[in-house]
Amino acid sequence: MGLLPLCVLLPLAALAVVAAVAAGENAADDEYTWPQWKVPLVRKRRTVPLSSPNFSAHPQPEQSGICGIACQRRLPATSLDDLEQFLSYETVYENGSRTYTSVSVQGLNEVTAWSGNISSGSRRKREVYGTDTRFTISDKMFSTKYPFSTSVKISTGCSGVLVSPKHVLTAAHCIHDGKDYLDGVQKLRVGILKEKSRRGKGGKGRGGRGKGRRRKGDKAKEEVQEKEEIGGNVNHKGKGRGRKSRSRRSAESEKPSFRWTRVKQTQVPKGWFKGVADRLAADYDYAVLELKKAPKVKYMDLGVIPSLKKIPAGRIHFSGFDDDRPGNLVYRFCSVSEESNDLLYQYCDAKPGSSGSGVYIRLKEPGKKKWKRKIIGVFTGHQWVDVNGDGMQQDYNVAVRITPLKYAQICYWVHGDSRECQVA
Repeated sequence: MGLLPLCVLLPLAALAVVAAVAAGENAADDEYTWPQWKVPLVRKRRTVPLSSPNFSAHPQPEQSGICGIACQRRLPATSLDDLEQFLSYETVYENGSRTYTSVSVQGLNEVTAWSGNISSGSRRKREVYGTDTRFTISDKMFSTKYPFSTSVKISTGCSGVLVSPKHVLTAAHCIHDGKDYLDGVQKLRVGILKEKSRRGKGGKGRGGRGKGRRRKGDKAKEEVQEKEEIGGNVNHKGKGRGRKSRSRRSAESEKPSFRWTRVKQTQVPKGWFKGVADRLAADYDYAVLELKKAPKVKYMDLGVIPSLKKIPAGRIHFSGFDDDRPGNLVYRFCSVSEESNDLLYQYCDAKPGSSGSGVYIRLKEPGKKKWKRKIIGVFTGHQWVDVNGDGMQQDYNVAVRITPLKYAQICYWVHGDSRECQVA
């Protein structure tokens, strides 16, 4: 075969370059896109009544004796029978009655892309690492807008996140200590930050004028992007000066008010209960609360991500109601130091009260250019974990990951039909 003429080679080379660039762009774009997962089905087998709980437990500021990432590496693989036992759950209703529901898991297959144990090789201690990098969202024009508006306060002293019009995802230890339900769970309530202060009630002309100002530009404010987008608006009280009196601005920022809603029922996986697993299983530290009345607030969807180390920037975000900043919503973002199939160790500064917050990231929706936030975990707080399974403990800030199987269970709790939960 003879040499090809230059007029033929140049177009072929150009096509090769274009194809390589396109392939590179697609690969880069995939890194920023939510992966789609076919998830197992969690189906109800039967439900039986149980005696009413004692509601005698008290909140613990820190969990201890948790089997952490290093400890879990030494455990044998969990059998299907054990998984079904751990995913079976208790439901407690507002009248104090309780039921136990056993489940079956169908279509369970190992996801090869799911991450193993990844470590940065460094370890830090305590709830706050060095300089406190938390941001107080004191301006209601932001704290009552998405995504911050999805964060809720739970009457037992924790935080949570709206994952449907009337369902809140939180940490299991916020309502159950592994042996019994906390005192107060029978009258459990969820608080959502109110956009309008009660102090404005009856103020002649003031309420209407303030309401109109809040509506203007809502769409732009909803797209505020975390720290960079909050920027100078964190703790700023001077914006809108002249529209509201200084005393009212101070009342709104210093004493945020909540709209409280009663909880209709709570659901906790049996994997969290002592005696079911060998020890308190950190990877089952999650629960769902169904509200009696749906608040008119946008919620955040659940998502599944194989490895946070591989996504651009590798940052997680969450907002909650830290005890040291009473009534105020506190936002933070940070990198992940270590991850396993079920847990995340991270460097986010946090204090008690933020446990139960929804951990989220932003990626593009498949086939679209629109970015979307999704909950990929539950922040379970500052915990003492069993590092090697020999009783030696190390403290970490921990989050439980939303795995395909947990997604299937939580989705089933929310929708009541596993057929609506086949793709994450």
